[in-house]
Amino acid sequence: MHTADDAAVYRLSDTMAAVFTVDYFTPIVDDPYWYGAIAAANSLSDIYAMGARPVLALNLVGFPTRERGLPLSILHDILRGGADKAREAGALIAGGHSIDDNEPKYGMAVFGLADPDRLTTKAGARPLDQIVLTKPLGMGIISTAIKRDLTTPDVVDEAIRIMATLNRAAAEVAHAAELEGATDITGYGLLGHLLEMCRASGVAARLNAGAVPALPAAEKLAAKGVYPGGSKTNREFVEPHLRWDAAIPETTRMVFADAQTSGGLLLAVPPDRLDDVLNDLRARHTPAAAHIGEFVAGEPEITVAP
Repeated sequence: MHTADDAAVYRLSDTMAAVFTVDYFTPIVDDPYWYGAIAAANSLSDIYAMGARPVLALNLVGFPTRERGLPLSILHDILRGGADKAREAGALIAGGHSIDDNEPKYGMAVFGLADPDRLTTKAGARPLDQIVLTKPLGMGIISTAIKRDLTTPDVVDEAIRIMATLNRAAAEVAHAAELEGATDITGYGLLGHLLEMCRASGVAARLNAGAVPALPAAEKLAAKGVYPGGSKTNREFVEPHLRWDAAIPETTRMVFADAQTSGGLLLAVPPDRLDDVLNDLRARHTPAAAHIGEFVAGEPEITVAP
C-alpha cells in the first residue's frame, strides 16, 4: 500500500531496520553557515519522523566555482553548518558528492536505524488520536520575505533558530510514548501533510485553528500577500478536501498551507497519553508543543474550526 512515508525502510532482522532518505535545496537564508545547518536539520527530519536514529550521512553539494563569483569560503561555512547539525544528531558524515552548479544546493542523504516494530508512519493514526504539532508555522512565508528584503533581523533570527532545531527531542518523546503515527511538516505545509496522514490511515481530521501555532510575523506578512508559490499550490491541492468554518480568515488559511522548511513533527497521540506527551515536549524545550485537533472516523478530509 502506498502511504507516501517520509523515508524508505528495509528490514535487516527481526529487531533492526535500515531507514534511508535524501533531501536538499537552494539557500533560504543569506548566512551560509545557517543555510547549511537548516538544510542538514531538514534532511535529518525524515529519519526522526519515522522513529529512527540517524547514523550516517552523505553530503550532496552543488556549488558555483570561484570563476562564477562565489569563494570556496562560503562552501566551507555551508558544510560547517551541516557538520555541526550532524554532530548534534549523533550522525557521522561519511563522505558525499559535489558538482559545479550555477546555484548553491546543499543537503544530505541520511541512513538511520530503527526497531521495525516501533516505526512511526503516516498510516499510524487512529480515530480519537489527538494531533500534536512541535514547531510553529510560517517558515515559508518568512523565507520569501527574506528574499524580498521585507523582514527584520529579529524575525530572521527567530525563524533560523526554529528551522535549525533538530526534531530529535520530539522524536524521542514520540518513541518513549510508543506512538505509531507521525510525519514532519515540510513542503506540503500543515494541511498537505495532514491530508497525507488521513489518507494513509483511513481517517479524517478536525483542526482547532486557534490552537495552531504560527509566527506572528508570518501572519502579518501573509496578510500583505507575501508567501511562496508552493504555498499557493498546496492550497489548491488540498482545498477540495477541506471544510473551512466561514469565520476562518484568508490569512490563516494561507499560513496553514505554507510550504515549510525543516518544520516540526505532526504526532498522532492516543488520548490517554496526551498530557504526558505535551509535558515531555515542553520539558525538552521543543519550539512548540501544541494540541491542535484530533483524528476521527470518516473519509480522508480535514475540517477546520475557529
